[in-house]
Amino acid sequence: MTAPLVTHVLKADAASVAEAARVLAAGGLVAFPTETVYGLGADATDGRAVARLYAAKGRPAFNPLIAHVVDLKAAQALARFNPKAARLAKAFWPGPLTLVLPKTARCRVADLATAGLDTIAVRVPDHVVAREILAAFGKPVVAPSANRSGHVSPTRAEHVQADLAGRIDLIIDGNATPVGVESTIIACLEEPVLLRPGGLPRTAIEAVLEQKLAYSPPGSPRAEDAPLAPGMLAAHYAPHTPLRLDVGQVDPGEALLAFGRKPAQGAAGALKTLNLSARADLIEAAANLFSHLRTLDAAGAPAIAVMPVPHEGLGEAINDRLRRAAAPR
Repeated sequence: MTAPLVTHVLKADAASVAEAARVLAAGGLVAFPTETVYGLGADATDGRAVARLYAAKGRPAFNPLIAHVVDLKAAQALARFNPKAARLAKAFWPGPLTLVLPKTARCRVADLATAGLDTIAVRVPDHVVAREILAAFGKPVVAPSANRSGHVSPTRAEHVQADLAGRIDLIIDGNATPVGVESTIIACLEEPVLLRPGGLPRTAIEAVLEQKLAYSPPGSPRAEDAPLAPGMLAAHYAPHTPLRLDVGQVDPGEALLAFGRKPAQGAAGALKTLNLSARADLIEAAANLFSHLRTLDAAGAPAIAVMPVPHEGLGEAINDRLRRAAAPR
């Protein structure tokens, strides 16, 4: 009988960065902070390590993973950049932007990580701990959100522990992640297409490209049958408690995910209330989203009532996550 895996938790420092690189090189799984959410890292070039990652998350095998690299030069070893992709990389890397691009002939990333596609999702994270680990390891690291597949994404080390203790080798605790939602994903195969709203607003990308982005929404036939990138399944980021979206009236005993200063009708009768941002700050709301959903999910309410959140800026990514969290399962 195999002994249960012990998951170690280390505060982020030079010694823990070195240990993370050692564990990755040995085919292990390491959770670490990025500017978006905590990622679950594995050596992208090691098919067995990638398979361990899929198993630890319970992730659908057809859902490709993002390869995280330390800089643009490392990305160019994996993917071919057309002029518009190069413009986006120059403007927003390091940062919360993932580009889906054709693989290079010398791309060493395991086929399992790209779901057998001839494209690859790649990004350069903007977090000191993530970048130090990538630099120390020296190879690309696939790093989906460090949670069970379909569960709420983690923004703190304790969220990772709650989902993955006993399933992964190491958690590097670098405190709360500043952005709080995953990266925006753009496919740059022909004309740029928005595959997933995220931590970089669509308007900023359109300003650099000087054009409007087409959008391939989660749940579309293409996204469901053969997604090009993570996070394109309709029922995703899901707590166990059902969600009711855009509510103006809270039913007695429901949990309430509030937004802004004005309370919803019936809020006083809620079992538990958390506010994404009392001052209606979308950056604060994005940073709180997954943590608040986890807390309300554990409250024991029959449903979570969610107040309306504006759709502009980061609100687009927040509403995207909420819509998928509420999707039938």
